[in-house]
Amino acid sequence: MNLPNDGRQRVVIEDVAPAVDGGRFAIKRTVGERVQVQAYVFADGHDAIACELLYRLSASADWLRVPMAAKGNDCWTAEFPVSAMGRYSYTVRAWTDPFRTWRADLKKRIAAGQDLAVDLLIGANLVDDAAARAAGGDAAQLHGWAQSLRAGNTAVAESEDLLAAMERHPDQSLAVLYGRELPVTVDREKARFSTWYEFFPRSTAPQAGRHGTFADCEKRLPYIASLGFDVVYLPPIHPIGTQFRKGRNNSTTAQPDDVGSPWAIGGESGGHTAIHPELGTLAAFQSFLSAARELGLEVALDIAFQCTPDHPWTREHPEWFHRRPDGTIQYAENPPKKYQDIYPIDFETAQWRELWQALKGVFDFWIAQSVRLFRVDNPHTKAFPFWEWCIGSIKEQDPGVLFLAEAFTRPRVMNRLAKLGFSQSYTYFTWRNTKPELTDYFEQLSHGTASQYFRPNLWPNTPDILPQVLQIGGHPAFMMRLLLAATLGANYGIYGPAFELGENAPREQGSEEYLNSEKYELKHWDLDAPHSLRHFIARVNRIRRENPALQQDRTLTFHETDNPNLICYSKTSDNQANAIIVVVNLDWAHTQSGWVTLDLRALGLESGRTFEAEDLLSGGRFLWQAPRDYVELVPGSLPGHVLRVRRWLKTERDFDYYL
Repeated sequence: MNLPNDGRQRVVIEDVAPAVDGGRFAIKRTVGERVQVQAYVFADGHDAIACELLYRLSASADWLRVPMAAKGNDCWTAEFPVSAMGRYSYTVRAWTDPFRTWRADLKKRIAAGQDLAVDLLIGANLVDDAAARAAGGDAAQLHGWAQSLRAGNTAVAESEDLLAAMERHPDQSLAVLYGRELPVTVDREKARFSTWYEFFPRSTAPQAGRHGTFADCEKRLPYIASLGFDVVYLPPIHPIGTQFRKGRNNSTTAQPDDVGSPWAIGGESGGHTAIHPELGTLAAFQSFLSAARELGLEVALDIAFQCTPDHPWTREHPEWFHRRPDGTIQYAENPPKKYQDIYPIDFETAQWRELWQALKGVFDFWIAQSVRLFRVDNPHTKAFPFWEWCIGSIKEQDPGVLFLAEAFTRPRVMNRLAKLGFSQSYTYFTWRNTKPELTDYFEQLSHGTASQYFRPNLWPNTPDILPQVLQIGGHPAFMMRLLLAATLGANYGIYGPAFELGENAPREQGSEEYLNSEKYELKHWDLDAPHSLRHFIARVNRIRRENPALQQDRTLTFHETDNPNLICYSKTSDNQANAIIVVVNLDWAHTQSGWVTLDLRALGLESGRTFEAEDLLSGGRFLWQAPRDYVELVPGSLPGHVLRVRRWLKTERDFDYYL
């Protein structure tokens, strides 16, 4: 075995966290957040250790430094802010500190009444060495302190000013640097907090049976803004193929007036960079984008990397697709289901470089049109190396571009996609219904290792998924599931207007597909229907906007209830200035009641004190005798409480909001 470069380096740095797979992938933050770093640092013997956190924006050559604090048992911590989008790096550096070691030992010798002459000379030499590393006033002052120590002045040794000067000029000649720089991807705030509304542009025409246009979509935007959403998500807006077009209810035989599925991309008018002719022109799309921006809405586009037999790529690049022995292109299958209208892409093609550039070119085209949000369809069926390269390359060009992974698949696959760069991810929330299911799952999402890189986006319904709870629970279930999605997750979305209008008829018993699914036909929605949940949704979204506690996931805490049909959880802002308690009735059919016991520490509240809680849903106020109180919830009219905590101040009549 070879000798080390310098065997005098004695410090060990272990388990620097947070880190994803040892630093192979980046942790994620948004602008304005802080990264809390922990490391285990120690050396042989009993020498004092000095430790610092180094961080920088990757474009910078200079490290910024933060002293780390010892928390006991060799654990050291510090934090740093991330104030710009892009890529940050951080690491840890440590060294033995001979001056602190000498100072601590000297105090023990003084207490024992020992002779200090030699020890004071040792300290004087250490201070002189620091003076040589210093300049100006510090150098002169350190030389003066060294002389005092040689003269036998023990009081100087305990001077905090001397200690501070020594720490400004430490001996780092034997410092150890952690083995690697750990990356942080810093996104804009939308990655952390967003509220999505999905609708089909072709179903926005004011007359039933007419294909909607982008001009019709513009007229729909004020309605969406009034619901409190800030992201408008459109299914694919591209030409739809005619060969093997699917008919209504996903039938394999289309009628002449059937419009097909928007996810069957490609036709005579073009492919992934073209717009369906009946929706309008690129100029009309630009007008739609502008109208959305004026209302505070951002448009997200669906990117689905698959092609119809009519897509230009099938003629221009047949080598990008699987060929069957009979020479035909392999269509998509999930046996026994067949999707003859879709050709999957072959990521093992020998021409993979050209394929990758073409796929990235799709994103580049729409980014050039000022689109910076993308929902990616089934990314788990495309090659992992492609996503790492594609997303990484795009974010180098524009770190503000965000990607939502629509991947209802195995947990490790979903996590891998998040590690590779997807900004947000779909979740299993759609199928988590009971109190244990929700509690266990969201504990993992908010506090597990994946919380450093996996940002959940919760959807109670999608065009593909009508969960059983909505099928059988009706409007009370819709209200309950929306309240859960909007308060458990800082990012959530709905497929509307199907959601607010309570669309819940399945194609057949046991199916999660919609009867007369909008994926295969035009719909005409009555947005003013009296049974619409639009006002309830708007109120919930307003609560989200007005309360910072609900705009992040890391402070989520579950509280005890004695009724399994009641779930209680809270979130607070980082400084606990804003605290929200949510109690939800998981039974859409019956009134449920019970006792809730709060974890007061998580809320920053004192035990045994009464606090006032304002119900932001109903507008009522009531007193809560901490930590335990009684709750009763009626489905349909009051599916839950969203309580903003108010703290007692000087007297029991003098309280104020957490702001």
